[in-house]
Amino acid sequence: MNNFWRTGFFAIALTLVFGAFAVIESNAQASSEVLRRMDIHYKSLQTLEADVKMEKLNAQLDETDTYEGDVWYIPAKGKNQMAMRLDWEKPLVENLVVINGLYRLLRPRLKIEYRGAVDKAKNSSSVAGPLSFMSMSRAELNKNYEVTFMGREVVTGATGTSHIVLKPKTAQKYKSAELWVDDNGMPLQAKIVEKNGDATTVLLTSLKKNVTIDTKIFSFETPQGTKIIK
Repeated sequence: MNNFWRTGFFAIALTLVFGAFAVIESNAQASSEVLRRMDIHYKSLQTLEADVKMEKLNAQLDETDTYEGDVWYIPAKGKNQMAMRLDWEKPLVENLVVINGLYRLLRPRLKIEYRGAVDKAKNSSSVAGPLSFMSMSRAELNKNYEVTFMGREVVTGATGTSHIVLKPKTAQKYKSAELWVDDNGMPLQAKIVEKNGDATTVLLTSLKKNVTIDTKIFSFETPQGTKIIK
């Protein structure tokens, strides 16, 4: 199942004592403001369509694989669970659907389709991107991560973002996560750094928020002759 999550969407000098307290207080305030914006944004988000680009760095080989595609996303609200479809178009066509806690990953070229429960998929906790962090409330982020504000930075498709680093407070399969959040509270880019130095960076562009999404998109026909692996 490692292959399932191969494509499936990221630096933490003090001088004087009083100066150190000022830096810590300022950082805490800035981080809190970013999380506040994310919280408000998530509550107002009903749907999302976007172009997605993912870069996966193999630290041992110093090689990076790049994937490009499209994503459709409906966040979990009330009793409704999250729904997502991710269609990779480059370098190979792959289709991933997640709905009601279940996933389907179709690899047409190999005539293979993976199916199963998301929470039972191996390495699922190491896959994180803008969409997974958007679903966490400010309280959940503060509870589970040490949040550090790194400053303002520009990423592709945005005039400016707030860069924050999230370090898990409990043992995880990854070392840290980084988010680049726009002024509306939308995470545009996320980077996950694993314990072995491998990193996955996911970038969202051409965003369309709160547009009507036909729920039929969260399903697809399995081509005849495809092997189903559960």
